[in-house]
Amino acid sequence: MSYHKKYLPLVLGVAIAAGIFIGGKLHFTDSPDRLFSSNSKKDKLNRLIDYIEYDYVDDVNTDSIVDVTVNGILDNLDPHSVYIPKDEMEEVAENMKGDFVGIGVSFYSYKDTIAVIRALEDGPSEEAGIRGGDRIIMADNDSLFGDKLKDGELVKKLKGPINSKVNLKVYRKGEDRLLNFTVKRAHIPIKSVDAAYMLTEKLGYIKINRFAESTYREFKAALNKLLDQGATELALDLRDNPGGFLGIAEQIVDEFLEANKLILFTKNKRGNIEKSFATSKGEFESGDLYVLINENSASASEIVAGALQDNDKGIIVGRRSYGKGLVQREMDLGDGSAVRLTVSRYYTPTGRSIQRPYENGNEDYFDEYIHRLQSGELLDADKIQLADSLKFTTPKGKVVYGGGGIVPDVFVPIDRSMENETLTFLERRGFIGYFVFELLEKDRSLYEGISRSDFINSFEVSDDIVFDFQDYLNIRADSQVTFVAYHDEVKQYIKATLGDQLYGSGAFNEILNQKDVMIEEVVELSKDKN
Repeated sequence: MSYHKKYLPLVLGVAIAAGIFIGGKLHFTDSPDRLFSSNSKKDKLNRLIDYIEYDYVDDVNTDSIVDVTVNGILDNLDPHSVYIPKDEMEEVAENMKGDFVGIGVSFYSYKDTIAVIRALEDGPSEEAGIRGGDRIIMADNDSLFGDKLKDGELVKKLKGPINSKVNLKVYRKGEDRLLNFTVKRAHIPIKSVDAAYMLTEKLGYIKINRFAESTYREFKAALNKLLDQGATELALDLRDNPGGFLGIAEQIVDEFLEANKLILFTKNKRGNIEKSFATSKGEFESGDLYVLINENSASASEIVAGALQDNDKGIIVGRRSYGKGLVQREMDLGDGSAVRLTVSRYYTPTGRSIQRPYENGNEDYFDEYIHRLQSGELLDADKIQLADSLKFTTPKGKVVYGGGGIVPDVFVPIDRSMENETLTFLERRGFIGYFVFELLEKDRSLYEGISRSDFINSFEVSDDIVFDFQDYLNIRADSQVTFVAYHDEVKQYIKATLGDQLYGSGAFNEILNQKDVMIEEVVELSKDKN
C-alpha cells in the first residue's frame, strides 16, 4: 500500500534526517573532572547523558535528549547535514529505494475507513479485483476502521513479507455483503517518473520527481518508449525535483553526453578530487534536448542541468534553480537511526560551485525563495543577481555563472495564474483530491466508457462542478477560501485530479501541461529549430 501524495508539496532538499553517534559507556571509577578533559569530547557527552539517566532526580527519556543533542550539533554545520530518527528510517529508505512490499493501492483514510482511490497498475490488488471506491474493512481478521487508527498503523497492517498473502474483507457500494479477496504482497514501485508521453510528433516529454535507486530504470523504460514512438527531441522536466542519489543523476546525464565528457567532480575538505565521466552507452547523444528547471529544482537536478549546460548539450529552460552544491553520505548510527552528513562539494564541468551561501543560518537559507520573489527575479531575468567573479565559459563560448543555482539559457517567468498561494493551499491540504473522490463516489459509472486519451483531450469539467467545489470548501476549510480569480485554473486542477484517480500513469501531469507556459515555451523552441 502507498500513501497518495500527488497533492502534497515536494519537500525541498531530499536530505531529510541525520545524527551523530555517541558511543561508549560510563566508567564510574573515573574521576568527575575527566568529564571536562580536553581529550574526551565524546566521553563528555556520553557521561552527561549517563549522569542524567542514573542520577537525575526525575525519570527522563534519554533517547529524546540524544536526539535534541544531535540536532543541536548538526544545526552548527550546513543546512543539509541532517538526522534521521529510527522511527523515520523505514519510510525514508523506501522512498529512496523506489519500492516497498505491499498490496498496491493508493488510498485515503476517509470517514474512518481505508477508501481505495485506485488499485495501482499491474499490482496485486488490481489483479485480485479491487477497485477505486472500495473500502477495506478487515485484513486477516484485524479491523481497519475507526477514528483511533492512524495512517501509519493501517499501512503496517497491510504490509508484510514478499509473496505473503493477506485476506481482505471489502465493502463495495451496491453490494449487499462484504467481498472477500486474497492478495499476495509484492514489490510496489514508488514511481519517480511521473509522466512520459509525446508533446508533438517529434518532441517527447519525461518528468522526474526525484532521483531514487529505481529512477534510472524508470527513465530508461520511458525513454525507450518515446524513441519507439518517434521522438527525436526530448523535454526533461526537473521542476520541483529536490534531488536524491548523485550516482543516478550521473547515469541519466550519461544518456545525453558522448564518451569521456566530464559530468562533474567532487572535492572534500582534504582537497581530494573525484571526477565522473560519460561513457559510450548513451542512447540520446544526438537528439535535441530541453531541460526544465525552476527555483525548487535542487541537488541532483542541478547536477543534470549543470553538466548538460557546461557541455553545450541542449537548452536549459525555466528559472534559476535552488542552489545546492553539497554532497551527503548516509551513515548508520547503530541504533536504527542515521545521519546524512555533508562530505564534499560538487562542481560542474567548467568548475562552477552552485551552492548558495548559508553563513547567515538555516532560516535565512531556506527563506531564499521569499527573497527571490521580492527581488522580482522570478518574473524578470534581469533581476537575477550575478557576480562577475563567478563567471565561467563553456567549450563553445557560452557564459555561465556559479553561486546560487543554475541560471537557465531561456528564462520563463513564474505563472501567477497556475502557481499562486490559493492553488498551493488547496493542493497542500488535499481539498481537491478529497472533493474529486467524493465526486466519483456519487456515480463512477459516468466515467466507465471514457478512454484515457479521450478524457485527457476532450473531457470538460463543468462550471457547476467548480461551484460545487467552492461549496465543499466553505464547509470543510478552516478558513474562508475563494478562488474567483482562478476559476479556470481550479477547473484544470479538478480535471487533472480526476484523471489521476481514474487512470493514473501520468494523467495528472499530462492534463496540467496542456496549459503550462513553460511547456508552451519548449514546444515553440522545438518548432523554431525545425
